[in-house]
Amino acid sequence: MAIKVRIPQPLQKLTQGKDQVEVSASDVVGLIDSLEKSFPGIKDRICDESGKIRRFINIYVNEEDVRFLEGGQTLLKDGDEVSIIPAIAGGFK
Repeated sequence: MAIKVRIPQPLQKLTQGKDQVEVSASDVVGLIDSLEKSFPGIKDRICDESGKIRRFINIYVNEEDVRFLEGGQTLLKDGDEVSIIPAIAGGFK
C-alpha cells in the first residue's frame, strides 16, 4: 500500500533532500515506523521518548489533522497523502 508523505524542509536532510517519499503503512504509527526504517533518525524528530507524536509536530492525512481523527491510530489506505508539518512559533514586536 503506497502512501505519499510530504516531508518538511527541516527533515529533508534525513531523507537525502527528498520533499516527498512513499511508504507502506496501515496507520500513522506504522507510517512513522516505516519512515524510520528508510530514514534512520526521523522518528526521534517526530515522536517523543514515549513514542507519541510531539506536540509541535502536526500530521495531516488528506488535509485532516490526525489530532481530530484517531491520532497515531488513524487508519491509512492506498493513495492517501500525509503531510508532516512542524509548528511555527514566534511573534512580532
